[in-house]
Amino acid sequence: MKIDLRSDTVTKPSKEMLDAMYLAPVGDDVFEEDPTVIELENTSANIFGKEAGIFCPSGTMTNQIAIRLHTQPGSEVICDKLSHIYNYEGGGIALNSLSSVKLLAGAGGRFTADDVLKSIQPDDIHSPVSKVVSLENTMNKGGGSCYDFEEIYAIRETCHEHGLALHLDGARLFNALVATGQKAKAYGEVFDTISICLSKGLGAPIGSLLLGGHDDIKRAKRVRKVMGGAWRQAGYIAAAGHYALDHHIDRLVEDHDKAKVIGKVLETLDYVEEVYPCETNILIFKLTDKYDNKAFTQKLADNGVHAFGFGPQLIRFVTHLDFTNDHMDQLIKVLKSL
Repeated sequence: MKIDLRSDTVTKPSKEMLDAMYLAPVGDDVFEEDPTVIELENTSANIFGKEAGIFCPSGTMTNQIAIRLHTQPGSEVICDKLSHIYNYEGGGIALNSLSSVKLLAGAGGRFTADDVLKSIQPDDIHSPVSKVVSLENTMNKGGGSCYDFEEIYAIRETCHEHGLALHLDGARLFNALVATGQKAKAYGEVFDTISICLSKGLGAPIGSLLLGGHDDIKRAKRVRKVMGGAWRQAGYIAAAGHYALDHHIDRLVEDHDKAKVIGKVLETLDYVEEVYPCETNILIFKLTDKYDNKAFTQKLADNGVHAFGFGPQLIRFVTHLDFTNDHMDQLIKVLKSL
């Protein structure tokens, strides 16, 4: 039995999702003639109360398009030092937008309105120009941690007062909504742009959307084209995303519960020094000196379990749609045997 906890991106489409893909009506999306893509974009925008959306191959692309929309050469992006846009998007802020970053050190990757206020550059020709604040929710490197919405609103107010745009990297936003009970439309009210991913917890094979106002999404289509992200009969892929939105949101709580159960087991094991707080489907734990990352992940692999090291002595497990109860039982046996 292979157990893959490297990421929630490893899921494969179910038969029902594949059927939806096979039967999808399609057209040429470059000509804005693919009805399934149009339906997905409109549905996603409506969920968050935004005016429009654009379907893209990846969350990296949707994030980078948003940053491009909100900046100009010489701008500065305010984000956390743990954020995906800084650590895992290939230096795209510099490459695509000719902008720099102001890195904050929030708790678990979550900074505050006061942090933002203190980071805004002065109106001085020697300084870059603060243009956009980017949040990530849930925060991957923060162990799937969720923002308190009151803090998000306070950050929004600070941005308004200082003329800054506010972007959300919501790759796992649906996990946050399920875990906290927060409302999607409340996010649409405070963020200028929102990136959501369909291929993580929701289980689609590919695809993310950028949501925003009509003018921003019109400009986003031009940026997507320049980045090579325009596609033709993309409705086959969009149908998978639509199926995921219809069927895979509420079940995310199952992934969260499994991650928390694993965390409780890890707390009892002598080779685990610390289990980080677990709010959603990402579980990070710290090893004692009995193992280093390489030795531990190899031990897991020898027993059919695949995971990543996530920093010095840190391991990350990510539960997901394809991680079954049988996988769970076998994983616990393996962990207790090491």
